Amino acid sequence: MHIRGDHAELVVGGRLDVRSAADARTVLHSAVDGGDGDLVLDLTALDSWDATGLGVIMGAHRRAGRCGRRLVLRGVPPQMQRLLVATRLHRILAVEGGLAAETVPRA
Repeated sequence: MHIRGDHAELVVGGRLDVRSAADARTVLHSAVDGGDGDLVLDLTALDSWDATGLGVIMGAHRRAGRCGRRLVLRGVPPQMQRLLVATRLHRILAVEGGLAAETVPRA
């Protein structure tokens, strides 16, 4: 897993899982605490995430809210979009441009 960027936009690549969660949490919390306005997480280069990785994203989302910021996901790969829908987190997390229509079930 690698994360690069600043306090406004971070590019996350590789695998966000139990092995990389602590490092990712540290970087995300530092970015949230060190900036203002939206914090964009570009996930285009992210290969996969597990429940722990998703928990890190949710923790950063909550922390951003407490700091008066908004966490925005960009470039969420389709398989991860499906996971957001399956866990109903697509209703909580901001996704730039929304989710692909085929990943969101019709009411």
